[in-house]
Amino acid sequence: MDFTIRPQVEDLRLKVRAFVDREIIPLESDKTNFNEFENLKLSLRDELRAKSKAEGLWAPQMPVSRGGLELPMAEQAVFYEEANRSIFGPAIFNCAAPDDGNMRCLEMVATDDQKTRWLQPVVDGQVNSSFAMTEPHPGGGSDPGMIQTRAERQGSKWRIYGHKWFISGAAIAKHFILMARTDLNPDEKRRHLTAFMFHADQPGWRIVRRIDNMGPDEHGGVCEIEFDGLEIDDADRLMEIGDGLRLTQIRLGPARLTHCMRWLGLSKRCMEITQDYVSGREGFGIKLGERETVQTALGELAHDIQIGRLLVMHAAWKLDQGVRARKEVSSAKIHVADTLHKAADTGIQLNGARGYSNDTVLEWIYRYARCARLVDGASEVHKMVLARFYGKEGTDFWQWG
Repeated sequence: MDFTIRPQVEDLRLKVRAFVDREIIPLESDKTNFNEFENLKLSLRDELRAKSKAEGLWAPQMPVSRGGLELPMAEQAVFYEEANRSIFGPAIFNCAAPDDGNMRCLEMVATDDQKTRWLQPVVDGQVNSSFAMTEPHPGGGSDPGMIQTRAERQGSKWRIYGHKWFISGAAIAKHFILMARTDLNPDEKRRHLTAFMFHADQPGWRIVRRIDNMGPDEHGGVCEIEFDGLEIDDADRLMEIGDGLRLTQIRLGPARLTHCMRWLGLSKRCMEITQDYVSGREGFGIKLGERETVQTALGELAHDIQIGRLLVMHAAWKLDQGVRARKEVSSAKIHVADTLHKAADTGIQLNGARGYSNDTVLEWIYRYARCARLVDGASEVHKMVLARFYGKEGTDFWQWG
């Protein structure tokens, strides 16, 4: 397990850091740069996307042949952490969810023709995408085996009927990946789902509502969607019939880890804001940063962030070796989600009323951080995954190999 960073990747990291400091962080202090959902206006996002492309900082996860940087997972961790030192960073470098996970998935499993039609426009930044899987009860959430949305075959076409909700990015997405049942036989537990692609302009579906939440909202929010006969060509099916569960595993494992990479960047930003404040703020004749209680809080947080970085790097390294790394990804997801919330909470506490106000992005990060323990599998589900592995492996759970 060698986490040495190539010199060219270290140079890239410094370029990302400089771009974030120069071009992106200054936007956070002016609320006229925000849309009504507390995110960066799309017009500004697209201006900065053009700049990041020009500086060679675009689509770190995609092949060079598609206009990306083709970084392996361990090196993506370096890039993503720097990118998300700003709340707006990942969207500007085209490594934000859900596009990030969708691009990665399509690059791995789509046919060449499908990549040309469905993937390349997302890589180029021409369209946004969405992944439609989660459903209200009794449908599928953390357990995709419960998915109720069905696809009925009619010759070379499929018709989709069903209900999805909390679908990230759906309000602005043009390209969608959809999970639906294609075999309603209850005995076919592993072969009952199939993945399809559709365009926002196709009839037979609608956004019921953009779901309000404690936010702030990512671009496109989280939406509730109904399907009432959406017609999809069989040519727009991903992988084989019955491969849908396999596709979700291909997509969600790396996507969980890239979430963690980004969250570490936000955690570090919380520390930066807080360290800057306590270094100058005085009370009762002493700087806050000289108080032992403050030093203990910041030291503990730095410790937790470093643990998170090592967990992420270990999981990324295993993925780069071609291992699924389910245990490692789940461990990283649990710890980093907790760390992000702790970083924002500690930042607000040590900044006092300033942290609770809109004068910094700490309150923005705090509200955003609460979703980290829910998205891509609640923390309880990942702890259950680890318990199952331990039940199966015993002390070999901690094997080095």
